[in-house]
Amino acid sequence: MNQTLTPSPHHSHSHENTVPRPALIMAGALVALSIVLTATVSFGYVDREAVPQVERAKAAVAPAQMRQLRFEDVANGNVRVSDAETGKLVLLVEQDTQSGGFIRGVMRGLARERRMYGIGSVPPFELTLWQDGSLSLHDTATGRDVELGGFGNDNRVVFMELLDGAGA
Repeated sequence: MNQTLTPSPHHSHSHENTVPRPALIMAGALVALSIVLTATVSFGYVDREAVPQVERAKAAVAPAQMRQLRFEDVANGNVRVSDAETGKLVLLVEQDTQSGGFIRGVMRGLARERRMYGIGSVPPFELTLWQDGSLSLHDTATGRDVELGGFGNDNRVVFMELLDGAGA
C-alpha cells in the first residue's frame, strides 16, 4: 500500500512575501518628509521649540513672586522644605501623599543631577511665579529649570502653596 500523494492544484500557494507598491511609496514619502522637516529646523528655516526662559526674556516678563527654598531628606523618608533665608519650616512632605509624591518626584531628578556634580542640599532652589502666570523651579547650583505648569494644575498648585507657606 504504497501511495504517493501528489499536490492538488487547488492547494498550491506561494510563499513569496510582497508589500503592496502603494504602501512602499507611502513609507518612502514619510521618510523623505521627516528628513525635509528635520533639515528645515537644522538650517534655521523653522524655529526650534520655544524655551520658556527665552520667551519670557523676549516678552520682558518679570517675576511676580519668588522664594528660595531648601529641600532636605528626613530619616523617616519625608522631605523637609524650608525657607532658605530664614531656615523656617515651610512644609514637611510626607512620602505617602499624592502631593508629596509629586514634589518628591520633581526633586528626585534635580537631586540626582546635583549628586552627579557632587553638590549637596545646601544651595537653595528658587521657586518663581511669573507675571504671565507660569511657575518655575530653578536650581541655583546647576542652573537647571523645571517648568511646573506642564504637569497639570493640581500639581502646579502643590508648588504654588510653597510660595506662601508657613515659613514666610
